[in-house]
Amino acid sequence: MRLSTWLRHHLAALRALLVLTVLTGIAYPLVVTGIAQLPGLKGKANGSLIRNAAGTVVGSALLGQSFVDGDGDPLPRYFQSRPSAAGGGYDPTATSASNLGPESIVDSAGRQSLLTQVCARSRAVGDLEGVNGARPFCTPDGVGAVLAVFADHAVSVNQACPATPFVQTYQGRPVECAEPGTDYAAGQIVPVRGDAPAQPAVPADAVTASASGLDPGISTAYARLQAPRVARARGITVAEVLAMVAAETTSRTLGFMGEPSVNVLRLNLDLDREHPAPR
Repeated sequence: MRLSTWLRHHLAALRALLVLTVLTGIAYPLVVTGIAQLPGLKGKANGSLIRNAAGTVVGSALLGQSFVDGDGDPLPRYFQSRPSAAGGGYDPTATSASNLGPESIVDSAGRQSLLTQVCARSRAVGDLEGVNGARPFCTPDGVGAVLAVFADHAVSVNQACPATPFVQTYQGRPVECAEPGTDYAAGQIVPVRGDAPAQPAVPADAVTASASGLDPGISTAYARLQAPRVARARGITVAEVLAMVAAETTSRTLGFMGEPSVNVLRLNLDLDREHPAPR
């Protein structure tokens, strides 16, 4: 019996669907999965998972983590990761950056400027590590050192009253604290560098978040800064900690791209295995 043109077209379409389903929906994924499980590829294909000494998966070498207590305070026995803007911090389901740029220097209602975030983080890291957390364009109390300058006075716009302004006068004008809710846009916005050292003791990656908010590594400078604290908390020498830092340091990509970095999760697991600290 001769099939109608309509039926022949639909049968041909059905055969093509079945063939393509088998090739692209079954065979191809199986081949790719099989290749991905070959030695040298398996770990990365499966998420670069990291296990602790008990064999429990505790994270991925590709994703950073926070090492804080229930109140969000840094745990002294652990190296700290860089700040994260992903959700509440290192949330893989909310990877993001703050989208604040270098012109974000004035705090607004309910939102800190990028400058104030950097200043506050630098002061906190300095207090934690026992070094000077001062940075250019930051006040001693950890906000952006920014003035709104008017004809007869100036206002420290990031220091809400009753705070004491970081300078008493500016070019002969008295400096006042900022009254909450007041708009100072009519003034000339002037960031003040201050007398902080040109090279702050706290590295840049300790006070800025990565673009993804999930960066697993820190700079060698930030790792060296944290080494004395970790050594004290674990009862070992700084030299022992620095040797472990060196073991977890990754060189520049292809020898010239980027900077050396230290994987924080791997380093902390090494410390727990070799030099466990009292909890």
